[in-house]
Amino acid sequence: MASIIHAFKLLSDPTRLRILRLLRLQELSVAELQEILAMGQSRISTQLSQLKKEGLVEDRRSGKKMIYQLVPAGPENHHAIDKLFELIDLAASEIPEAARDHDALKLTLKKRSDHARAYFDQLAGKFGRSYVPGRSWKGLAECLLKLMSPKIIADLGAGEGTLSQLLARNAQRVIAVDNSEKMVEFGAKLAREHGFENLEFRLGDLQSPPIDPGSIDLAFFSQSLHHAEKPSEAIRAAYEIIRPGGSLVILDLLKHDFEEARELYADVWLGFAEVEIYEFLDKAGFTGIDIAIVDRESEAPHFQTLMAIARK
Repeated sequence: MASIIHAFKLLSDPTRLRILRLLRLQELSVAELQEILAMGQSRISTQLSQLKKEGLVEDRRSGKKMIYQLVPAGPENHHAIDKLFELIDLAASEIPEAARDHDALKLTLKKRSDHARAYFDQLAGKFGRSYVPGRSWKGLAECLLKLMSPKIIADLGAGEGTLSQLLARNAQRVIAVDNSEKMVEFGAKLAREHGFENLEFRLGDLQSPPIDPGSIDLAFFSQSLHHAEKPSEAIRAAYEIIRPGGSLVILDLLKHDFEEARELYADVWLGFAEVEIYEFLDKAGFTGIDIAIVDRESEAPHFQTLMAIARK
């Protein structure tokens, strides 16, 4: 173990401090640290290199990955290391991002054991890659929607209402909300033309949707949350309109650095980290939160789609 003096020199950097706190709880790969800390690979690798040089962390190979862990403390300095981490925890209280590291770690560890998700990712990557007559994502989606029991559904940030119309095929009622007057007019026109009497469009904001409290069975944010000025407030507002036992589904982009999206698509946020969505849902009062990456685009900028499901 490195000397305490050398350790103090390294702890002036917030990223190194956060890494040490995480590695004290669990050995992790660079990719896992990237996900938890929402930082680039080169930055994390640089910090790990410095920690390793000073004898604070060590690595081992596991397949193609390098796994990092704290260097075990010897009997002679075990008490000193405990005291050091007491100071580290105090210092972490001054780093806003560190508050969510434990939640992000839990999500990462859940992924490790989620073999079913990995298997689904493999299947999803093959689906649609080659032509098979009669097989399509649209056909599969419509099949699954037919199996869904009739519900009162809110499509929050509905746009022209493509998803709303799909949902309306088997829903008791669908309320589509959008803050664009033209989108609402256009969506309502399409609904009338296609005979959807159970689909209603309303003009409103995601942070205060014009829907009665406790009146919705299922609410959707489908690629709309990154357009909200205050995503946490939008999720809190969704909680209010959902009745007890109801659910919220979020489909959005995983956090990315494609800045052009702000101009091209009027995006307010460049996606969200999984832990951000988890925190929004948890603080709003939702339970049974399940989050997964359900799609990865093969072409640049390689957007990834995050799905979150939670219950009230």
